[in-house]
Amino acid sequence: GFIVILPHEKYDFEWEFYNNDGSRAAMCGNGSRAAAHFAHHINKINPNMSFLTGAGVIKAKVNQDKVEVSLGKIKSVQNTFEELGKTWQLCDTGVPHLVHFCQNLDEFDTMLCQKMRQKYNANVNFVKILDENHLKVRTYERGVEDETLACGTGMGACFYLAFLNKKVQNKVKITPKSGEEVGFAYKNEELFFEGKVKYCFEANYNFS
Repeated sequence: GFIVILPHEKYDFEWEFYNNDGSRAAMCGNGSRAAAHFAHHINKINPNMSFLTGAGVIKAKVNQDKVEVSLGKIKSVQNTFEELGKTWQLCDTGVPHLVHFCQNLDEFDTMLCQKMRQKYNANVNFVKILDENHLKVRTYERGVEDETLACGTGMGACFYLAFLNKKVQNKVKITPKSGEEVGFAYKNEELFFEGKVKYCFEANYNFS
């Protein structure tokens, strides 16, 4: 994704988030951690910050290379339903996510995900519960129109539904396709997402 950080009168900053295909997205979990890390380390904003996204205000805490963000309250959860031979549930964590719990992540099917994404205009997640403290997730994302290495809001949706259905504790580790383990917690009716952010490079671009 491409993130534009803009000044804001009330919050530390405001952002605009663009997908790979140029479309706008209201929220991105991993992007919010990257934006907070950049804002603190490059723009020298206080490590405890809040910023405005299309999905509302996000609170973040930066501790060196670790960033925790509050994704806020879950926007909505719909009842489970059957489609294309699988059981689904729709959860909005800032952007809509379809979630399917499975025993084997090899069930992940890009063509099936594409059909579900187009019909429901939602990201599509397959999740396997390893134990009450650990999940594995694979995600097909809108705007990329393919599987991605990790999706923060998608992992958040998977965790919240597993917690809601009493399959996991209120604090878990999640391993996405990238293999980089991240942490999620649910407390005071808010969803928290924590993980490391890697600084890659810095560059200047002249738009004139």
